[in-house]
Amino acid sequence: MSTRTWENLQLPTAGTFTFDVAHTRIGFIAKHMMVSKVRGHFDEFSGTVTVAENPLESSAELTIKAASISTGSPDRDGHLRGDDFLSVDKFPEITFRSTRVAGHSGDEFVLVGDLTIRDVTKQVELTVEYGGAGTNPWGQELWGFSLTTEIDREAFGLTWNQALETGGVLVSKKIKIEVEGEANRA
Repeated sequence: MSTRTWENLQLPTAGTFTFDVAHTRIGFIAKHMMVSKVRGHFDEFSGTVTVAENPLESSAELTIKAASISTGSPDRDGHLRGDDFLSVDKFPEITFRSTRVAGHSGDEFVLVGDLTIRDVTKQVELTVEYGGAGTNPWGQELWGFSLTTEIDREAFGLTWNQALETGGVLVSKKIKIEVEGEANRA
């Protein structure tokens, strides 16, 4: 692996890396009925990270196929694909484009960018934990990462909900996004 030391981290040398779909999971968590959590993920996506000479000038892009949403419940998945939520026929992609790296502390970086869902774009702040770099048995250079953020789904036009007799709502406004993955040198 072609690495360099930067602020006590062994980072990959500058270059473009693509998300390794087989070793990356783009997941989310929503509260259901105010008492439990429902987890889901997206099966189809592509993304790149351009590691800059100065790591704080690096950038990332991600495109998710909205119809690939999966929560383990076909009925719920169908509802999420429909007009009450993602409206995948009208808005087939969810995208993220970074605008800057806002800073870092140790192996954690703050990545700021534009998230677009249903043609609504909002700035989001992602916490990215750098997991390290290596070379797989086939000679492919890679590095790992974990990413988390929380969004207000209603800010993106995902406003469907149902009031509960006991108070509260069926689906939380706040959605936690968690990504675990690897990126390979292109």
